Amino acid sequence: MTKVQIYTDGSARGNPDGPGGYGAVLHFTDQKGVLHERELSAGYVRTTNNRMELMAAIAGLEALTRPCQVDLYSDSKYLTDAFNQGWIDNWVKNNWKRGKSGPVKNIDLWERLLKAKSIHQVTFHWVKGHAGHPENERCDCLATTAADGTDLLVDSGV
Repeated sequence: MTKVQIYTDGSARGNPDGPGGYGAVLHFTDQKGVLHERELSAGYVRTTNNRMELMAAIAGLEALTRPCQVDLYSDSKYLTDAFNQGWIDNWVKNNWKRGKSGPVKNIDLWERLLKAKSIHQVTFHWVKGHAGHPENERCDCLATTAADGTDLLVDSGV
């Protein structure tokens, strides 16, 4: 099984509901020992930071063409804690309800992320944002550049 590292970040200007974007950087080493890198990004007219954090992970996982062993790095506790603290399992079990707090937000993207993740072995890692981590800084640059771009998509889930 191919081992892949996915680094992700999301950004929203004027969060919530401003323009936003995501960035993802994928690394893997082929059978000859050659490191490959792929960068992904897109910008949206109106979105939220949390939605872009989820979209970065989704884009990275959906870019994989076969089952992989994935280490996914994010500076979003919203994303990493959902899996590492088992929140997502409870949300699914409780039909996307958080108890007295009401429904889970961004269900459309959580469901898409679960589908994208389903064929892979994924470990989620939290990294401190804006702390000099090279790949996180690159993802931040990709995300903010996409958010500031002119060819913005519509986030139908907002």
